[in-house]
Amino acid sequence: MKNFRIESAIIAAGLLLAGIFIYMGFCTFADRDRSVQVKGFSERIVEADKVTWPIRYKSIGEDLSALYAEQNNAKTKIIAFLTRNGIPQKDITVSAPNVTDYATQDYKPENIHARFSIDITITISTAKVKLVRQLSYRMNELLKMGVTINNNNAYDNTITYSFNSLDKIKPAMIEASTKNAREAAEKFAKDSGSKLGKIKSATQGYFSIDDRDQFTPWKKVVRVVTSVDYYLKN
Repeated sequence: MKNFRIESAIIAAGLLLAGIFIYMGFCTFADRDRSVQVKGFSERIVEADKVTWPIRYKSIGEDLSALYAEQNNAKTKIIAFLTRNGIPQKDITVSAPNVTDYATQDYKPENIHARFSIDITITISTAKVKLVRQLSYRMNELLKMGVTINNNNAYDNTITYSFNSLDKIKPAMIEASTKNAREAAEKFAKDSGSKLGKIKSATQGYFSIDDRDQFTPWKKVVRVVTSVDYYLKN
């Protein structure tokens, strides 16, 4: 009889422990089911590290041979102006001459009073961003040398700036974005009477690079948004 009581006590204790473990399991499951999703944001203003500057020169006349000679002369002066002021020769490319014979065209612009036109584009693609900005304000020096730059089409002569060093700042920006997300999650947990747990999942948003404004296109705004799911605990 004594042994039966001991066995009953052991069984009862086992059932009690099992109930406790089951209860704790349910609590753990409930905690794991509770989570909050937040977004972290990081922004940085950077200077462009690459610039592309197309310079278009156009000649109009009746004598095609004379126009070719004029083009070569203008090309030589433009390239000399650029290299003399610090633009490496390797950063300069020249397009093939584009010849238009208006006698064979169905449409002739009203401001064209000659048969032929030839235009070339000299493109500077370089990391010397500040230097290009300075030289772009000195184009009147070419005018003094007899070279008139065609500015009729603003699109053809637009200087474009880009930022190509994203990999250098990406780790720090992701870290800042993740920290920003955690701060938001901690505030939510505090306001809801919970505690913040481990990360359930995280998604890095895409990086965007835009001009800071239309007046300073060489200044870029880099942004990234990170989405993070955190577990909440009681």
